[in-house]
Amino acid sequence: MSSICPKCGLPLELCICRTIERGAEKIKVYIEKRKFNKPITIIEGIKENVKEITSKLKSQFACGGTFKKGHIELQGDHRNKIKEALIKLGYNEEQIEII
Repeated sequence: MSSICPKCGLPLELCICRTIERGAEKIKVYIEKRKFNKPITIIEGIKENVKEITSKLKSQFACGGTFKKGHIELQGDHRNKIKEALIKLGYNEEQIEII
């Protein structure tokens, strides 16, 4: 017997609630200067599989980084490459805003 989604009432195999939630997310990418004037790329708005996405982005950009306080932090300025990387991970281009 399959489980039923508490939001839509459909079986989990047919449920599209996660896809709809992912499509509604707005992702904001911006830069902060930290100690010794080093740039940090901040990515806000990703809510599911954050640890996995952080790991993939760190390995793709060959940089350090972490997930804390509800956002992803990557060492360095990756604004020019982040949009393409997030699109490859399944996010829509309209969802991503680079400041």
